[in-house]
Amino acid sequence: MPQHRSAPSVRPITDADVPTAVDSLARAFADYPFTRHVIAADGHEERIRRYQELCLTRIGMVYGRVWVADGGRAVAVWAVPGRDPSPAFAELGPILGELSGDRAAMAAAADAAMAPYRPKEPGWFLETVATAPEAQRKGLASAVLIPGIQEAERAGCPVFLETSSNANVRFYERLGFKVTADVKLPDDGPRTWCMRMDPR
Repeated sequence: MPQHRSAPSVRPITDADVPTAVDSLARAFADYPFTRHVIAADGHEERIRRYQELCLTRIGMVYGRVWVADGGRAVAVWAVPGRDPSPAFAELGPILGELSGDRAAMAAAADAAMAPYRPKEPGWFLETVATAPEAQRKGLASAVLIPGIQEAERAGCPVFLETSSNANVRFYERLGFKVTADVKLPDDGPRTWCMRMDPR
């Protein structure tokens, strides 16, 4: 008899999920091309962990929407229209700058290079999504993304994301996203794609 995996249980994040979610994010992004480019190499994994923790707990959970699967071993963090995280970014800016370390100028240049391709209209923006390495290839990433995509569609909003992984582009295309820009970041940075999905 073939083994049928049951559908992953996905729900909004709780405070109890945070340690596992931060761990999943930190490990999933430890060697990601974009974060390698914009966050200093010394103490890189600890810098990534702190960066992801701040973005999750101080921005995503306060101003956006966050879903988890498998107790936080998969996590998707969304920015949503009508909830402006500027106060948090103003407060966290110096800390996030310190975490970039000697790559702060590269981070600013990368942000400036991507700015012209970012959407002008309101929509849902995928801030980050990750699956713990040992939990990958089980459908958790798509499962944890679906609630945000569905809520955006119900609100009549487009959905946007950026990725610096060719494999991720193919994954998102299977979900229905289309590439809107293909940008080679300055300072020998990675190729980065903008993608969007319009409500059906």
